[in-house]
Amino acid sequence: MAATTEPTSGPAPTGAGAGGVSGTIRYWAAAKAEAGLAEEPYRAGTLAQALEQARQRHADRPRFLQVLGHSSFLVDSAPVGGRDHTTVALTEGGTVEVLPPFAGG
Repeated sequence: MAATTEPTSGPAPTGAGAGGVSGTIRYWAAAKAEAGLAEEPYRAGTLAQALEQARQRHADRPRFLQVLGHSSFLVDSAPVGGRDHTTVALTEGGTVEVLPPFAGG
């Protein structure tokens, strides 16, 4: 998309807004067990912000924090891989999947 100087009216760009966008974090396998739930909402602009919220909500669960630190992530079904989480923008109504390491590959 070419850069323009158009006003920012209309739908908010991906991850935009002071409060970010709303979506769902889904936990799988050990992440689900340690979080004590399958999913929860977030309001954030980036993956890093959404994960920080999860860390704060589950600060009393050290195993959750450990599992989260070893997990892989999908954002709207796309693998995050090694990208810096502060650069991964979230979309309104989007989904973050938390995938802990699985035995056997």
